[in-house]
Order: sequence, then C-alpha cells, then structure tokens
Amino acid sequence: MSPDPAAPGPVRSAAELNAQTRALWSHPAVPLMREQRAEYERLCAELRQVERGGAAAADSARMLPAA
Repeated sequence: MSPDPAAPGPVRSAAELNAQTRALWSHPAVPLMREQRAEYERLCAELRQVERGGAAAADSARMLPAA
C-alpha cells in the first residue's frame, strides 16, 4: 500500500524534492520504470503540497497588519 501524500510527517523543502526528482530521472529520453513512475508521482504530489503551504503562509503574512 502506498503512503498517503496528505498524511502528516516531516516536510521536505522544494529544493530537496526537486533534487530527488532529478536523481530519479537520469535522462529525459530514458523512460521511468513502473516503480520509478510511482515515486515520481509521489514526489510531484509532495511538491504541490509544499508549494500550496508556502503560498498559504505567504498569504497569511500579507494579511497581518503592518507593525
């Protein structure tokens, strides 16, 4: 059973997720195997969560009154 990308756990940075994605896909002309494709999709889902979290944090900071 694959892990739930929405499950709470340690949050990795976008830079770390991008590095793992690049390491997974050695060359664009080489297709990923089934297991690699599944890992790629998990990394992309986690990256979307990180990006949404970053956008939400930025939106919250903009809504705070100026000091």
